[in-house]
Amino acid sequence: MKIFVDADACPVVYEVEEVARKLKVPVCLLCDTNHVLTSQYSEVVVIGMGMDAVDFALINRCQKGDVVVTQDYGVAAMALGKKAYAIHQSGKWYTNENIDQMLMERHLAKEARRASKKNYIKGPKKRSNKDNEQFEKSFERLVLQALR
Repeated sequence: MKIFVDADACPVVYEVEEVARKLKVPVCLLCDTNHVLTSQYSEVVVIGMGMDAVDFALINRCQKGDVVVTQDYGVAAMALGKKAYAIHQSGKWYTNENIDQMLMERHLAKEARRASKKNYIKGPKKRSNKDNEQFEKSFERLVLQALR
């Protein structure tokens, strides 16, 4: 089993590495050339620029039983299709039971934005230490489940 992180602007890399180190699970951080990372624990793979290049590189590497950390519902859906586990940076698990609804909601929100002709996007709220702690607990439960 391996953990793959869609690491472009991912706010929970530290938490992922803490859990992985504790459970002795290898981690692969994938990022593009705009988000070059370094790590003492994880393998860092820098992917050339291109629309969704990191997403497809991650999916090509992940296998059944691996864990994928991503905020991209499309990446999560592809990971689930490969029988991998997937988790959002909020700590919410993506499952076969919830992914279709999440994809539909994303599509409808995109259509609504397009129809309103407003191009501004309100950014996410600032993450708190509590958010990171919640993610870490949920992530550790998911990794332990994947290890069984």
